[in-house]
Amino acid sequence: MRSMTQLGNDLYSGKTSFPFVQRRRIWFLIAALLVIGAALVPLARPIQFSIEFTGGSQFTISNPATVDQSLATQAVSSVVPGASTRVTVINDEAVRVQTDQMSNDETQAVSAALASAYQVPSSEVTNSFIGATWGADVTRQSLWGLAIFLALTFLILALYFRTWKMSVAAIIGLVDVLVITVGIYALFGFEISPAAVIGFLTILSYALYDTTVVFDKVRENTREDGEISGRTFAESVNLAANQTLIRSINTTIVAVLPIGAILFIGVPLGARTLSDISLSIFVGTLVAAYSTLFVAVPLYALLRERESPIAQRDARVRSAREKAGVPA
Repeated sequence: MRSMTQLGNDLYSGKTSFPFVQRRRIWFLIAALLVIGAALVPLARPIQFSIEFTGGSQFTISNPATVDQSLATQAVSSVVPGASTRVTVINDEAVRVQTDQMSNDETQAVSAALASAYQVPSSEVTNSFIGATWGADVTRQSLWGLAIFLALTFLILALYFRTWKMSVAAIIGLVDVLVITVGIYALFGFEISPAAVIGFLTILSYALYDTTVVFDKVRENTREDGEISGRTFAESVNLAANQTLIRSINTTIVAVLPIGAILFIGVPLGARTLSDISLSIFVGTLVAAYSTLFVAVPLYALLRERESPIAQRDARVRSAREKAGVPA
């Protein structure tokens, strides 16, 4: 069995090659199914937005005798039957209860019910209200942040690589990451909060970094294309993806290990305030690693290989192979 070092050497030299570009129809089909599936998930399981986006009332019980979440649900229901309730335990020291918007009388009654349920003085129960206008403003700012990020990404990549087609491939890869990640959130009922949005922007940055590293190697390889290298454009792009494959795997592992530690060890032990951002980064990092290699790279090859100079050069390479009796 080959070691990772030997595998890396074989991938770099081309002795071993994974068909990222050659099998792109399969990868595009899988990507399309994932994106369509992710986009359809909210129709069956609506996306859960936090109170910062939807608005509502929030209660915080400090130093409770117990952190049993069912007590909060029962207390709220006893005052406002059928009220939507989301309960979160904060570091085993407090309980946060988020509900739909309530009137002043209902707020006071719920505060008293929560104080009684958790056996604390009324002074230990605080309440606040987040209006729908503020929630709409948060949503608008989040969308603006995403739009500005994508626009700057397109411009910077186009200037750096001197071709807008790399920008298009990278942006489509980023959108693929975002849609699938949000779809996973909806599928498993995860709540999207401002912290999760920050996590989404963070993973887009990671995906952009990963894509840029691979594209930089693509640019290096394609400069050597033609009769001298004996490779077609698609083969050079695929070689670049394979040459950076081990690096991508290692980077992904290094990234998800500490995040996974927070998510699967820290959160159960009480670090629940980090759950939203760590979850979004964990899921998004894994999706980003897939998207770079299976979406962005083969898409770039597809966009470029029909250009006249590249098509002519590829034809000469194939013709030379036929004359030399080299299999295509």
